[in-house]
Amino acid sequence: MAETTPTPVDTSVPSVARMYDYYLGGKDNFAVDREAVRQLDAAAPGTAALAINNRRFLQRAVHTLATEFGVRQFIDHGSGLPTQDNVHQIAQGVDPASRVVYIDNDPIVLAHGRALLAENSNTTVIQADMRDTDAVFDQPDVVRLIDLDQPVAALFVSVLHCIPDADDPAALVARVFEKLPSGSFLVMSHLASDDPAVRQQLTDFMLTSTGGNWGAVRPPAQIETFLAGLDVLEPGLVEISTWRPDPAFAGPEQTSLEWIEYGGVARKP
Repeated sequence: MAETTPTPVDTSVPSVARMYDYYLGGKDNFAVDREAVRQLDAAAPGTAALAINNRRFLQRAVHTLATEFGVRQFIDHGSGLPTQDNVHQIAQGVDPASRVVYIDNDPIVLAHGRALLAENSNTTVIQADMRDTDAVFDQPDVVRLIDLDQPVAALFVSVLHCIPDADDPAALVARVFEKLPSGSFLVMSHLASDDPAVRQQLTDFMLTSTGGNWGAVRPPAQIETFLAGLDVLEPGLVEISTWRPDPAFAGPEQTSLEWIEYGGVARKP
């Protein structure tokens, strides 16, 4: 693995990765993250189920790409903290030779990823700003693991809403797919709401909670533009708990829909 020096962990401000870890039952979170989760649950009571269903969507999408489309390379942008049945476990359960790169800017992700993957030569974790596409693809471990002559699955699962409009998340996706060959795939989910008041309330809450380290809850129509030039697989972009249901990767019922994870899978022609 590349020798990236972790930056200090800031425990005074909630981290999106650590909040997500808490929702998934993990232990790599702090009191400030748990308090932010408590406040978010009060504002949007369906968020716990949403987080679990998002993880199950990730697992179904990776399993589908590995089994039905033969994908053996995965780049997980904004991967978050390691948890049970992560991308490399699903993909390498299909083919142990599958190669996985995790990218996150949270130093605690790098520390835990190193420990978890120390003996896995086909998987690496990189602390980087995923918006710097050239720097990511120039990383030695990315060059070592990812063959750009073969299809790659680029994952942006519950992360593009962390990027503000000023940084243009659609352009980020486009830059990544300029580097990937035909037959590559995008796996994407994004927090969405059709209600402008809900979008504003939850965006403001997350901006305040994370000290500005956030983007926006967006309307589905805007999110659909992030897939420009790609062919969307059936059943299209949907509330992700309904994407290709599979009892092996089922989550709780998504009963509260004040905001949803909206997403799907698309292929580069």
